[in-house]
Amino acid sequence: MVFQTCVVLGAELTLVLVTGEMKLLIPFLIGNTFFLLYHLNVQYKMTASKATERNAELSFKIANETLPYLRRGLNVQNAESIAKIIQEIGQVAAVSITDCEKQLAYLGAGCDQHHPGDRILTRATLDVIRTGSYKIVRTQKELNCPRQNICDCPLAAAVIVPLHCQGKVVGTMKLYETKDGHISPDLIRLAIGMAQLLGIQIELAELDHQAKLAAEAQLNALQAQINPHFFFNVLNTIIATSRTSPNRSRRLLIHLAEFFRKALKSHGTLITLREEMSFVKTYLILEKARFGRKLYFKGEIPEELMDAMVPRLSIQPLVENAVKHGIGEKIGNGIVSVKVERRGQELYIDIADDGVGIQPDRLQDVLKPGVGSGNGVGMANVHERLLGYYGEEYGLNIQSQPHEGTTVTMHLPLSFLDDEDETGIVKHIGI
Repeated sequence: MVFQTCVVLGAELTLVLVTGEMKLLIPFLIGNTFFLLYHLNVQYKMTASKATERNAELSFKIANETLPYLRRGLNVQNAESIAKIIQEIGQVAAVSITDCEKQLAYLGAGCDQHHPGDRILTRATLDVIRTGSYKIVRTQKELNCPRQNICDCPLAAAVIVPLHCQGKVVGTMKLYETKDGHISPDLIRLAIGMAQLLGIQIELAELDHQAKLAAEAQLNALQAQINPHFFFNVLNTIIATSRTSPNRSRRLLIHLAEFFRKALKSHGTLITLREEMSFVKTYLILEKARFGRKLYFKGEIPEELMDAMVPRLSIQPLVENAVKHGIGEKIGNGIVSVKVERRGQELYIDIADDGVGIQPDRLQDVLKPGVGSGNGVGMANVHERLLGYYGEEYGLNIQSQPHEGTTVTMHLPLSFLDDEDETGIVKHIGI
């Protein structure tokens, strides 16, 4: 564009000189000088705009690719992956990521002298952490590499930007250039943009972590309601048989101790379906002592689903509810069944009974906390825990007809013990 303009101006100037119109020379020079400056200004703005767009594109690309690592926190393992992404996309000589005390990752020129875990020694980096403002180092002397006396350090300039989380500096990102390079305005803008986006992601990851901790605490509080509820019900069963059959009471106490030993040894929110069904089995042994042949149980669980993950003590309270309110109030024998099946990437667990059923006017309220009998736990508790752990699209669904029975369906994502990722969180298949 500028070259073409200069050619045209040169041709016009030649024409003026050839024709001898010297009196037109000065106005010609003034007018065309302004014309040339205008075109130069337009060209500069176009170049600056393209550079800004490129920086924004690179920043968002880096932010998008580093997000999975930042969600796991800013540490040595994740920082190395983040630094690699920044160096490859940003095309810089070297990248360093630190927390407020030590280096987390270093890639690029001079990496044989800089290692994860090294304490921050350069005054420039400490100043950035202290002030929370970025700093540009343009000379090797100002960079003051602590290893310059033991090696021919290739680093000559750097832009150091702080990483913020909730208003506090949590680390720095440093982009280096070598002796043959320099810190360009584009690199400075790129570093600042990247640091802002990375800081936002760190903050979102921290908020996400805090939300998970709060949700976990709520789930644990709900979980804590189940054990005493079950415990007192079983004690009533043992007390009922203690006078007529002391030996049976002793065996029931052994089963009760086994139940709680398993419950206490089981850590985490999720356990395998196999473990959960062992709770159900122990519970049914205890209840059979009270109901005898009145209570029958049927299980339909494919072996390949026995290692699927379910919330701890989620099926047992539903079986207990079926026994107590379905079969217990029925005249004659009754059957409780547990059927598990996989539908795509979802797990469906049906707990059914052929008992007295639920009246239509009560059916809409049974999942509301506090509505149930006794301590107000059971189905409502399990429903709340499923919603809290998996989200609003999951939970319990109840179908019931008076005098015909009730089916409670638990719907949750399908996951297995082997799907546990590096963060210790069980991943859902297909997500």
